[in-house]
Amino acid sequence: MNPTHLTGPVLVLGSGLLGASIGLGLRAHGIDVVLSDPSPSAQAVAVDIGAGRALRIAEDLEPELVVVAAPPDVSASVVAHALETYACAVVVDIASIKVAIATELAAIVGAKSELLTRYVGTHPMAGRERSGPVAARSELFNSMPWVLCASDQSSHHAVKVAHSLAIDLGAVVFRFTPEEHDAAVALVSHLPQVMSSLVASRLQETPAHALSLAGNGLRDVTRIAASDPTLWVQILGANAPRLLEILHGVQTDLDRLITTLSAPTAPGARLDLAQLMAEGNAGQSRIPGKHGGPATSYSWLTVLVDDKPGQIAKLLTEIGDIGVNVEDLRLDHSAGVAVGMVELSVLPSKRTALVEDLTDRGWKVVL
Repeated sequence: MNPTHLTGPVLVLGSGLLGASIGLGLRAHGIDVVLSDPSPSAQAVAVDIGAGRALRIAEDLEPELVVVAAPPDVSASVVAHALETYACAVVVDIASIKVAIATELAAIVGAKSELLTRYVGTHPMAGRERSGPVAARSELFNSMPWVLCASDQSSHHAVKVAHSLAIDLGAVVFRFTPEEHDAAVALVSHLPQVMSSLVASRLQETPAHALSLAGNGLRDVTRIAASDPTLWVQILGANAPRLLEILHGVQTDLDRLITTLSAPTAPGARLDLAQLMAEGNAGQSRIPGKHGGPATSYSWLTVLVDDKPGQIAKLLTEIGDIGVNVEDLRLDHSAGVAVGMVELSVLPSKRTALVEDLTDRGWKVVL
């Protein structure tokens, strides 16, 4: 498919993080974006940051596209209303579940099934722990997956417009059926959220002196536990059957681990523990890295930097002068010490020379 660029106007219903970010991204292309939100304050903030203009009362708007950026539990009803109200517009939703919305929408429109020719379910796989329009970014979708879940009734034109939206925002388009989408996100998105929240919940009564030992491992695992509980109640409830199947598998593995650790010196216990960890290694190695390649194709090194302004910028500038491209970067801090730790990912063929050059320039590299 060779999508054309949107011409607008584009009506965005919902001005939270994703809705406002879509508005900012489209406005950067000079597209007329009109915003509408049940919350006047959220809409006002989105307008103030430049995500679009407010929908005027009784405005005779004829949008090219309506983007429903509403919570999952009301998305179907908002989509149905938009299809009825804007008779020439393509309507997409961006909720993170697709089967439940498609099923509810079909029930709402009933005999008016011709409305569904102008509807495409979509899901941009992007977000932040922070919510609301104040967290919106025009580049939020750059190089991120955007899933199109067209139904058998979606017209070629509707799919093309939905495709153009994703491309205009810099996203990478994937085509899934609603069923394939919900099964995939149950594993790659919903399960990590649940596991992160469960781990983080163990920290509620942990003494502060114990948490002072926390490093990037704990921070990485619990980062998404800061997500909005209200939104996740809707997502998990709507995709429960698919997530439940995966959780039963996790439960089997956890029961196996508990049994093994109950007798850690028993014959075969150490082998079973090693196999459990190796199975994790095997699964982790399948997660795509930069440019879709294997994540294991890069090497890591850690550089200590003084915890003061300009040090990280200086480090990255010198790495650029050396002629090495940084593939990924993470930051950590030593507890109680004014020292930062910059973890860098580079091509394996560049690692040894980079360590030598940085050391010669006075940087402390931890091997």
